[in-house]
Amino acid sequence: MPEMHNVEWKSSWKDDYLSWICGFANAQGGSLYIGLDDEGHPVGLTDCRKLLEDLPNKIRDAMGIVVNVNLHKEGSMEYLEIEVPPYPIAISCRGSYYYRSGSTNQRLTGPELESFILRRRGISWDHIPLLNFAMEDIDDDVIKRFKARAARKGRIDESVLNESKENLMEKLHLINSGYLTNAAMLLFSADPEKWLLGTYTKIGYFENDADLLYQDEIHGSVLDQVDKIIELVHLKYMKAKISYAGIQRIERYFVPEDALREALLNAIIHKDYAKGIPVQISVYEDKLYIANCGQLPENWTVESLMTKHASQPFNPHVAHVFYLAGFIESWGRGIEKIYDACRNDGVPLPEYTIHPGDIMIKFTAPEDRIIRRKKTDSVDVVDNVVDNVVEILSMIKENPEVTTKQISTRLAVSERQIQRIIQKLRVNQRIRRIGSDRKGYWKIMNE
Repeated sequence: MPEMHNVEWKSSWKDDYLSWICGFANAQGGSLYIGLDDEGHPVGLTDCRKLLEDLPNKIRDAMGIVVNVNLHKEGSMEYLEIEVPPYPIAISCRGSYYYRSGSTNQRLTGPELESFILRRRGISWDHIPLLNFAMEDIDDDVIKRFKARAARKGRIDESVLNESKENLMEKLHLINSGYLTNAAMLLFSADPEKWLLGTYTKIGYFENDADLLYQDEIHGSVLDQVDKIIELVHLKYMKAKISYAGIQRIERYFVPEDALREALLNAIIHKDYAKGIPVQISVYEDKLYIANCGQLPENWTVESLMTKHASQPFNPHVAHVFYLAGFIESWGRGIEKIYDACRNDGVPLPEYTIHPGDIMIKFTAPEDRIIRRKKTDSVDVVDNVVDNVVEILSMIKENPEVTTKQISTRLAVSERQIQRIIQKLRVNQRIRRIGSDRKGYWKIMNE
């Protein structure tokens, strides 16, 4: 019998082991064996019969739960098995809460404890009322962009487009007990950090694990962050391999855009925002990591993620709005879509690493997609390109009929450079040309 996440061996009894029993009760249950050494071999207990009588009462008094204490015998050696069932409510041991994670027993405190108790009560953090967040704090422009996206996807009735934001919040279930919720703040505030730290995304480029060359932060509504992140990653942090099919230019990154998008969405939707730590994207020339504070649903493993599973978002109300806006599907296919995108593009499947407090996905570049960084590469030049993108989008918003020549003159950048940026924006579906080159106009796609 091997020692595993739900089995623990102890050579003798100590009252400190009550916390281990508590950890099992709050997780998936398990068995604590008393009288087995580190190899799982019986060593015998001199007080086995007394413990058989005392332990059920000791456990009941400390935690208020009932467990089975079973006597086992191997040859002349006796040992005990404390069989702990999983409990649907939060169990404390002398005022402290513990949780079995892997082969460790963790004492829950702070945000972890709050999140755990809420889940056991059937309440998600994103549905908690945020008392100091009022209707006037909801940004009208974010509302407008959401309505436009949802209408295009056909996931809300067009009549909703004319709803007041008060009625919209009600219909989106973002009001609880008369107050707007944490989800409403994350989704529809232009500056959620005013109410909660760490609601942004941090991106860094690393030469190696120790040397950070440059970094950026993406702030604002979580609804607006995904497109901004992908745009920034493609323009500044990753280089595409260029090929041609006839006259068609093909750009291929070592992380397919669909896979990158789904991974970002997973990080944002499943993040434990109560911890106040941003989503972190670490980019190297041959790999990319996305890490977020969060945890798998109870009883899940990494293997569970890789198989077909029901959707269990950590923030279900945030996920619902992302679904209505067309960012995600409702059936838990995010990881499946990531894998499909990687397979279809001929790149390695990503790897997931699950720690007690965070989840990380790693994309690795195949050798033929790696573009080695030159020492002469200028960060300043790239920064200027990113700044120009912002300015170009702003000019298009002001005047959809603006020409590349007019943009070039205003920004003091060559017309050829402007054309390259605009082409990139078109490929990334940030803008679209409506009508002819001479008489048409530009349309920003996410508005």
